[in-house]
Amino acid sequence: MSADVHLTPLDRASITDADSDAWHQVVAASMAHDLPGVPPPDPGQIHAQLTQPALGSRRLTWLAIGADGVPVGVAALRLFTSPGRDHLAELELHVDPAHRRLGTGSVLLSAVVAACRTESRRSLIVAAAADSPGEAFCERWGFRLALALDHLILPFDEVDEAVLLKIDVVERPGYRLTGWTGTVPDDLADAFAGAKNAMNDMPVGDLDFGIVAWDADRVRAMAKVVADRGDTLLTTAAVHDDGTMAGYTEIVLPQGSGPRAQQYDTAVVPAHRGHGLGLWVKAAMVRRLRAEHPDVVEIETDNAEENVHMLAVNRALGFRSYRRTREFQLDVPAT
Repeated sequence: MSADVHLTPLDRASITDADSDAWHQVVAASMAHDLPGVPPPDPGQIHAQLTQPALGSRRLTWLAIGADGVPVGVAALRLFTSPGRDHLAELELHVDPAHRRLGTGSVLLSAVVAACRTESRRSLIVAAAADSPGEAFCERWGFRLALALDHLILPFDEVDEAVLLKIDVVERPGYRLTGWTGTVPDDLADAFAGAKNAMNDMPVGDLDFGIVAWDADRVRAMAKVVADRGDTLLTTAAVHDDGTMAGYTEIVLPQGSGPRAQQYDTAVVPAHRGHGLGLWVKAAMVRRLRAEHPDVVEIETDNAEENVHMLAVNRALGFRSYRRTREFQLDVPAT
């Protein structure tokens, strides 16, 4: 452990612009080294992440400062609070490449594990880029590999219009498309919550990820969290004639705009699978983005490598792989 690093816990209610700038400095340097070509969060996004509440969870954060007063590392621990997930914590940890291999990551991880024990968390999960220093760090500290993710990009200038047209002309009797920006309309809230619960059978490998129970209040709260941090949430959905929401896809525009949209959930309710609804709603979202948000030029998504169905849907639209992430889990023994 490094004697030259001082850890400062940050309180969400009192985070300063200097704290936020220091955090951004570390994250940007870390990502530029480990994920070249992947745009880091901008300072506004970092500030929102540090100061805005998250859905169904709370965050503990630490800033590591070197002997010369320079920020050298950060750690954020998300403590899930919803029933069915209150055993779980999720870690984000970055160390500036210029200050690695000096014990900073170990100091931060020790603080995180101690907090997990204090908070009675038995599972700690963290993501690391495949074949990166972060992956080696996880392996060295006893994390086990639990899930492999394939990240894909869909550049709009590579979209095949013939593919979109072919998807559009398929008849899907009994279904219609709808969509909204931000919070779900009241008349669709219960149906949307029912469809969100379809995400609970998504492949998660060996992760002890728990179950999320969605209701109308929770979907409204999720939309508020996204809006409060300055992002724009777009949803396109397929609704059945009986009023059931059969499937949906969500896109987030970080800070409301920018060239790269981030895919959130896409799900089809089990009773409505086999009709091509996942492909239908995702193709409709591509058309919507190009019509309503011309500044967006690409979508990024990720899928578990074992989620062969959704990978096939994405590749049918033209998504192509561009990097991989591995999810690790540490089983935290009680003291």
